[in-house]
Amino acid sequence: MSTPIKITDEVSVSHGGSPTPPQEALSVPDIVDGEQVALGDEGTTARLDNPVVVAMKKLQRGLAGEAERLGIASDEDAMTVVKELRGDY
Repeated sequence: MSTPIKITDEVSVSHGGSPTPPQEALSVPDIVDGEQVALGDEGTTARLDNPVVVAMKKLQRGLAGEAERLGIASDEDAMTVVKELRGDY
């Protein structure tokens, strides 16, 4: 859903504060009726995105550097940690 689209219309905001994106933003093939979207910004550009993708990106940013901190330098090291956490020795 992260296909860039050019939006030239302005977004209206209802009295309750709900934004209504322009029709061309809603016509992106990856957005289907009833689906949830995340509205974010990239500098001066607003972006509709899949909320699951947004959550995964936040998780990845939050975990950045953790492997190094734990001394995990390879897939083998990662598997060793997983086995230790599971109790598989």
